[in-house]
Amino acid sequence: MTKIIVVGGGAGGLELATKLGRKLGRKGKAEVTLVDRNRTHLWKPLLHEVATGAMDPGIDGLSYRSHAHNHGFVFQMGSLSSIDRDAKTITLAPMRDDNGNPMLGERTLQYDVLVLAIGSVSNDFGTQGVRDHCIFLDSPQQAERFHDELMNRFLQYGESEAVDDKVSIAIVGAGATGVELSAELYNAVEHLGAYGFKKLSHDCLRLTLVEAGPRILPALPERISGMAHKELRELGVDVRTNTMVVEATADGLKTRDDELIPATLMVWAAGIKAPNFLKEIAGLETNRINQLTVKPTLQTSRDDSIFAIGDCAHCLQENGKPVPPRAQSAHQMASLVYGNILARLNNTPLKTYVYKDHGSLVSLSRYSTVGSLMGNLMRGSMMVEGRIARTVYVSLYRMHQVALHGYTRTGLMMLVGRINRFLRPRLKLH
Repeated sequence: MTKIIVVGGGAGGLELATKLGRKLGRKGKAEVTLVDRNRTHLWKPLLHEVATGAMDPGIDGLSYRSHAHNHGFVFQMGSLSSIDRDAKTITLAPMRDDNGNPMLGERTLQYDVLVLAIGSVSNDFGTQGVRDHCIFLDSPQQAERFHDELMNRFLQYGESEAVDDKVSIAIVGAGATGVELSAELYNAVEHLGAYGFKKLSHDCLRLTLVEAGPRILPALPERISGMAHKELRELGVDVRTNTMVVEATADGLKTRDDELIPATLMVWAAGIKAPNFLKEIAGLETNRINQLTVKPTLQTSRDDSIFAIGDCAHCLQENGKPVPPRAQSAHQMASLVYGNILARLNNTPLKTYVYKDHGSLVSLSRYSTVGSLMGNLMRGSMMVEGRIARTVYVSLYRMHQVALHGYTRTGLMMLVGRINRFLRPRLKLH
């Protein structure tokens, strides 16, 4: 049988493996394998909710292994270490458990078609001290680390006798992640006060959002940026634009103007890049941020048997600009590669990818949601905010769930989710 391997179980990779498993794997027409270093899948745009405790990955995460069993593909837990294009094999690195003990040895998997959907990681741009003092939000594990640190800070604040003491948090990068995390933190403070955390209120936070550019949410229209800026200010966020961070220390962030922004908990959410190990892996062409250069068919520029989708793919639009690293891009790419893999198997022409911008939405927790709809699908964009925007924002996640589970099961999951939210605390408290 044709062997198809998808490396990376993010939004695009898991959707692609699921569709291929249903179409080919179940019918014995191909052997479909998904590789990921984690056991469970969590939609990356929701990691800011894991960080504040609004979402529990232990409950809301999707098991790769059970999902693979139910949808006709195989799951292999592991991290890609190398690709042999001549032998058409990939090698997975040895794995160790949390105590450092050997768990899985090095493995080699054969492929006829390989899809790299490895996603992206935060780009610290080589800024001094960032990796030692800041937390990234690239994975559920990192988000849970932030949550643990946050709970510790709140406990310390509750026991402190200092009158002017506050929980000082700084977030670098005012894109969607930084803005959404800022609002979600204020929501968390309000709820935690009801669960026995002493003295917690909006006033206990000293939250600074730092952006090097002239405005927050630079990828969105200026009006949307202004609306979000106003909402954050009203919550109490100290929004610093045109502020370049040159160093992170144990005491806070140093700016280019030699100012120290004090913080005991710091998050770096400024820019993305593909993981370093992808840089020219197996002789494939990559750009300056390690993304794999692809043709319009999303095949890599130097090997037609290897596709790349999502944040790790460098795909140029007709206007010469790269496709933005968004969940909707990964979803669209997964759909196109699904069709192109079937076309390869049937010896029919492959289609080219055209990015369709459906707009962007940013959730400010329960306080508001702002964004634009339609994007390049119509002349101009339709600005939305409030309840309508929130409904559309939630529907984006529902679309991802439908792609994985179908309409019926997604409806049942929504019902169970509402019951769970009613029965359990609104926030993860440990």
